[in-house]
Amino acid sequence: MPHPYVLLSAAVSLDGFLDDTGPDRLLLSGPADFDRVDEVRASVDAILIGAGTLRADNPRLLVNSPERRAARVAAGLAEYPLKVTVSASGDLDPAAHFWHTGGEKILYTTRAGAERASRAGIRADIVALGDDLDWPSLLGHLHDARGVRRLMVEGGGTIHTQLLQQQLADELQLVLSPLLVGDPGAPRLFGPGAYQKGRLRLLQTRQIEDVVLMRYAPTAPGTGTGAAPADRHWLRLACELAERCPPSATAFSVGAVVVAADGTELARGHSREAGDPTVHAEEAALAKIPSDDARLPTATVYSSLEPCTRRASRPRPCAQLILGAGVRRVVTAWREPDTFVPSADGTGTLTAAGVDVVLLPEFESAAREPNRHLLP
Repeated sequence: MPHPYVLLSAAVSLDGFLDDTGPDRLLLSGPADFDRVDEVRASVDAILIGAGTLRADNPRLLVNSPERRAARVAAGLAEYPLKVTVSASGDLDPAAHFWHTGGEKILYTTRAGAERASRAGIRADIVALGDDLDWPSLLGHLHDARGVRRLMVEGGGTIHTQLLQQQLADELQLVLSPLLVGDPGAPRLFGPGAYQKGRLRLLQTRQIEDVVLMRYAPTAPGTGTGAAPADRHWLRLACELAERCPPSATAFSVGAVVVAADGTELARGHSREAGDPTVHAEEAALAKIPSDDARLPTATVYSSLEPCTRRASRPRPCAQLILGAGVRRVVTAWREPDTFVPSADGTGTLTAAGVDVVLLPEFESAAREPNRHLLP
């Protein structure tokens, strides 16, 4: 099920707290960063907060700049992004600012929570997800039923934690404030639990007055046949590598990347690399990794085109090379057409051998682009 691009936004003290325990909200950043947040809000389709944040802060969650609201309307968008909140219990104050400011609102809850919210007179589209809240279903509904392609999540810490632990967050925008809270009872940004392996990828750092904005993206591949945000990053890179291939009238241009479970790139390659007219992308990448590398069995191969099962130029096709390397997961953008090999089915070969194969068709056009001269 496709999901929106999920952007987590938060400001924290130097010791990792979102707030203190005083009666008033702790201001962790200043006017310049508040304006940056307003700019980000104006750029997304929806903004989400949890019920705890709604109760504690009573936010309006608006785009404050008239110029940015006007630009949204001029672009054919609603003046304000869709406002979203999540509450299993549905126990929310119908007089909160959230319900009475801005544009459309939606509440995701359980069946019991939906009944409670309806009785309370909550002014929103109330969507019951079942007996329990389920983030993949929630994100899928936002994407398919409400057309949300970019979702900004502004808290609280429990929601940020859940989305990161379930590998559903595409980006983290973290503002570090030069304050120390030190109160063990204060709310922290992230809770304990199992997170993705390895290091996140730093996208940007930027000083804004006396705070620092840091943007990070996950690097660890998903597991099984589910797609994680990092899978899209690595497959996009494979499609970019395909653009480097010398054009051929008799073979596809393909890019490939091999990535360890902790997000470490092991190798990359592309068709006809280093002047070899017959080398394939997966073959070129795997050849750069020692065959006894202990990371291969849990690695993922990203290929812009489905790995081949038959070829005339080498004794072993790429699907067999992947199996021989012990790799058990492949992510690809495009099933091989019948241009050179009728009824090619690298996916079938791999899945029959127990390999998890993930197809991300949203990247097919990028995979096809360097091969447009070969296609009708």
